[in-house]
Amino acid sequence: MTTSTPRPQRPSHLVHDELATPQEMAADCRAAGRNLGLEARLERAARAAVSAPPSLRFEDYPAEVGKREIQVSEAAARLAAALHLHLD
Repeated sequence: MTTSTPRPQRPSHLVHDELATPQEMAADCRAAGRNLGLEARLERAARAAVSAPPSLRFEDYPAEVGKREIQVSEAAARLAAALHLHLD
């Protein structure tokens, strides 16, 4: 004779009747997007999508371009030293 183990019951907070309406969930998503700054990022991506691509022609770039200066913070230098990396 086999005994079956009782199946766990679903928590009450997962019942579909307790879900918000689609309009409320959409409003929540829009508010979260505003709080995360997604609208500005999407607008910037939309502008970049329709703008002209960057030039690939050699003549369009200056001959001498200096390297950017990289600042290594004191904390990063300590971490690098601890990992035996040399950032000098």
